[in-house]
Amino acid sequence: MQTIPAQRAQAQIQVNEFIRSVYNWMAIGLGLTGLVAFYVSNSETMLQLIFGNQLVFFGLIIGELALVFTISSRVHKMQASTATSLFVLYAALNGATLSAIFLIYTKASITSTFFICAATFVASSIYGMVTKRDLTSMGQFMIMGLIGIIIASVVNIFVRSSGMSLIVSYIGVIVFVGLTAYDTQKLRTMALSQPEGLDGATIRKGAILGALTLYLDFINLFLMLLRILGNRE
Repeated sequence: MQTIPAQRAQAQIQVNEFIRSVYNWMAIGLGLTGLVAFYVSNSETMLQLIFGNQLVFFGLIIGELALVFTISSRVHKMQASTATSLFVLYAALNGATLSAIFLIYTKASITSTFFICAATFVASSIYGMVTKRDLTSMGQFMIMGLIGIIIASVVNIFVRSSGMSLIVSYIGVIVFVGLTAYDTQKLRTMALSQPEGLDGATIRKGAILGALTLYLDFINLFLMLLRILGNRE
């Protein structure tokens, strides 16, 4: 029978392996998104196909939303390979639609904003991992803030106010920094609660769901920062 220190060490190993898997898949998703976005932005044919036809563009947006919903709600009912494929497909489709940023902002500002976002994300994630404070109440408050951001963004589509857009972006940075810490803590808690001997496929599906969550936090934080710091072409 294992001693308490040995059990704690084993639990920490379990947490580290799971979190490492989550970040590995998140990095793969971000890398694929970046590559697809850069490729599409340098292809007149692809740009015309996606942004020259509203049916295609909105079809991609709807497809992305459907993939996020499917992975989030049904990941435990599907094969690990299916969950992985859907995540990779989502990252690629998101790259296609995000290619527009290369047409709006300078490459230098996109690069600098990416590194600022990465540093902010890492700091927030580390806080969520090591803090002893329960971030549940903060996370719920940030989710309410996210709903507010979505409503304000929809309203601003019709109002077209640059001031409102800037305010939403600043609030969005705060919201996604908070959500990053909250989601990281949730992943750590989930890793600690996993029973020993859990099969690899189940762990993979949990890692894919975690990777999708943090991927969305990173992408949205990046876009909010880009609206604030980005220099337009």
